[in-house]
Amino acid sequence: MPIIVDEVVISVEVGNGEAGGSTSGSGAASADDKQALVEECVARVLEILREREEP
Repeated sequence: MPIIVDEVVISVEVGNGEAGGSTSGSGAASADDKQALVEECVARVLEILREREEP
């Protein structure tokens, strides 16, 4: 029996240490690290969307 996913929920928590927000981990991430994280998130979201469109 196939499993049908009706909804995908994506939640992201972003901290901004310069604006008074909290950051996770040790220290601030470099710009390259942030860019790599964003690229990975976008790739995963696109993969999920492609899977949803397949019959």
